Amino acid sequence: MLALLKRPSARYSLGALLLVGFAAGVIFWGGFNTVLEATNTEAFCLSCHEMRDNVYPEYQQTIHYSNRTGVRATCPDCHVPKEWTYKMVRKIQASRELWGKLVGTIDTPEKFEAKRLQLARSEWARMKAADSRECRNCHSLDSMNAASQKQRARKQHEMAREDNMTCIDCHKGIAHRKPQGMTEEDEG
Repeated sequence: MLALLKRPSARYSLGALLLVGFAAGVIFWGGFNTVLEATNTEAFCLSCHEMRDNVYPEYQQTIHYSNRTGVRATCPDCHVPKEWTYKMVRKIQASRELWGKLVGTIDTPEKFEAKRLQLARSEWARMKAADSRECRNCHSLDSMNAASQKQRARKQHEMAREDNMTCIDCHKGIAHRKPQGMTEEDEG
């Protein structure tokens, strides 16, 4: 086996080719991961005026932006999974959003509002299908202190646990205002 690695190809030994290939792979992976993480920041999300001017100001008025604990959930905390496989799937889905940016689908407040319900429904469906995975990174029914909750909230969370509900079933509009034109089905 060692002789095979030392034997030259047309010009270089197989070992040298493997070493160069390995080094190139490490560099590629490092660059790919760096770009991936750079696109997982609030600053990146706000680099598009569609987000900065439409949904960010309303998010700034919510408990997810400012609360008594000082913990802030940023755009990627709620919209991008942490696990690598799910993150890759979400990044591929987000490429459609880049297409929308390029063709100007929501580049004015009026266009954004016209598509807001459709965009919200799509995000709600994604979150429901994932069992509100991103919500559960910070909140879980098991870790909630039921004794410190108001009676109504405690009762709703108990019912949610029994009925295998997910966070988004009840908490639409928790970080962004609800779109106009919602139906009873949208409300949950």
